[in-house]
Amino acid sequence: MQTHHSKANIALTLATLTFAANFSVWCLYAVLGIQLKENLALSSTEFGLLLAAPMFTGAILRLPVGFLVEKYSPKKVFLIQMAVLIPPLIWLKTAESYFDYLLLGLMIGISGTSFTIGIRYVVDWFESKHQGTAMGIFGAGNAGAAITLVFAPVIIEQFGVSMVGPMYAGGMLFVILLFAFIAPQTPKYLQPSEEINWSTHFATMKELKVWRFGLYYFFVFGSFLALTMWLPQYYVAAYGLSIQQAMALTLLFVASSSLVRAIGGWFADKYGAQKVNWGVFWVCLVCLFFLSYPPTTMVIQGVEKDVNLSIEVNVWVFTFFMFTIGIAQGFGRASVYKIIYQHYPKKMGSVGGVVAMVGAFGGCTLPILFGVAVDFIGVYSACFMLLYGVLAACMLLMYLANQRENYRQRIKHAIAMNFLERD
Repeated sequence: MQTHHSKANIALTLATLTFAANFSVWCLYAVLGIQLKENLALSSTEFGLLLAAPMFTGAILRLPVGFLVEKYSPKKVFLIQMAVLIPPLIWLKTAESYFDYLLLGLMIGISGTSFTIGIRYVVDWFESKHQGTAMGIFGAGNAGAAITLVFAPVIIEQFGVSMVGPMYAGGMLFVILLFAFIAPQTPKYLQPSEEINWSTHFATMKELKVWRFGLYYFFVFGSFLALTMWLPQYYVAAYGLSIQQAMALTLLFVASSSLVRAIGGWFADKYGAQKVNWGVFWVCLVCLFFLSYPPTTMVIQGVEKDVNLSIEVNVWVFTFFMFTIGIAQGFGRASVYKIIYQHYPKKMGSVGGVVAMVGAFGGCTLPILFGVAVDFIGVYSACFMLLYGVLAACMLLMYLANQRENYRQRIKHAIAMNFLERD
């Protein structure tokens, strides 16, 4: 008979693989969209909406799914969620118009809810002191985007755009069978069900710190999603690289950011999630400062002749900064969910769903805002100026919240020591 420890490891491994498979479907339009833009002669706005379609559904459904897994078995919900993906993936073969792809994009966006389901499935298996590491390992399933960046272009080149959906549907069917027959049922759902006090779950949505955590996740996850879709065309437009080169450098960003998430969870367990999160923000702020600076040419009037001075971030320095941001965001995604568990250990489905929804909206809205910023300001680096502003707002809010929490703790300690009296 399998021990609880061995079952926990099997559950975590299969949940991570399942999440990676779902994430590869969620990011499918990042590659497929480039071909569709050419085939359907899409404008930049139409292309942005196409990329945003699956992100939108994945974001908006994370909240109700989060409440759903509080009542029903996450394993069963996981299987149903993946089964729903099969029809739209197959129908991609018959899609012809822009509206067809837009509608099917909204349908396959349900793959984005897999994170909320998986987190709820994983947390029941591990003790509090190991939660950060476990959730970090599970979160490494973000590397599923790398699967799409590697294999989707090969499928398109060998078999054509029409075969991408059916082949992904076949892969998803395999994952469904694997998870159904091997993944163990979580201990909580082996016991008789208890009545859930839904009012307490809904009440948490009124707490500002829940939405503050969502804002943190908007940056560390939402911008990760947005950059995953934005970077290929950025490399092509700003540095004149080929599609293959752009995909390879984007793959470096995605894979490194996803794989270090497990290490970030361990750091959050050992050194504290709040400290890790604060460090992540500072690293990203410094990198975004340099990335925001557009290529500049200045003419300095010298004594005998003018001196031309050019300042720009070349492609290798740019890639280094992106690699650093990716690593930091991987740590940040793990630390945010460790913070959530510290505050709401019994509400990881509902609260985690709210935070995941807010974060996923970053992947939906930021690519569109990137385009607006570039069109308005007129430089490619405008997208990083926008991210710099988002991060600065997160850091200011985090600082004020920490100051307020410290003040409350001092007051509470003073009352406990009889320095102050209650009214």
